[in-house]
Amino acid sequence: MARTKEFDPDAALQSALELFWRQGYEATSMSDLVAHLGIGRASLYATFGSKHELYLKALDRYQQNCDAPLLRELSQPGPALPAVRAVVRRFASEAATEERRLSGCLVTNTAAELAPHDPAAARRVQHSWDQLETLLHSALLRAQAQGELAADRDPQTLARLLLVLMQGLRVVGKASPDPARVRDAAEQALALLD
Repeated sequence: MARTKEFDPDAALQSALELFWRQGYEATSMSDLVAHLGIGRASLYATFGSKHELYLKALDRYQQNCDAPLLRELSQPGPALPAVRAVVRRFASEAATEERRLSGCLVTNTAAELAPHDPAAARRVQHSWDQLETLLHSALLRAQAQGELAADRDPQTLARLLLVLMQGLRVVGKASPDPARVRDAAEQALALLD
């Protein structure tokens, strides 16, 4: 008779996500995961595979959790430019708050730590950035069609600028204790939408 799992895999994945997000991939050992999750090493391997496989599953979960609210914010009916501004300002605000400043963004952290030498992680980072750029581009196209954004502005280029800015805010915010640095940069970039 097969043994039933004595833990909730979904809760364990969320807990692993939080540990990886706080410590990073390399700084998190399997012993850390076993202790933090309260799961035996054999059960951890049987359920999630290797540490790398667990990390990728945690990264997928993080992206799902982040993408849904962004999709709702940037695709709501009505004026689109206020939603774009709100998203950029939220990224800046999160990058400047102490708790988020220290952990940063798991996708951005993965881009810096793993993407240069880990193709699976790099694909996930690229997918996340493609999603965000597409959402921004769509919102800016709607803003232009609704007369909120000047006709001579290129929504695709602006979406790319905002993507790079937003990821940069996360990096600078993680390393800088000065919240004005990220907030000022965000406001300057948003002025390009006027």
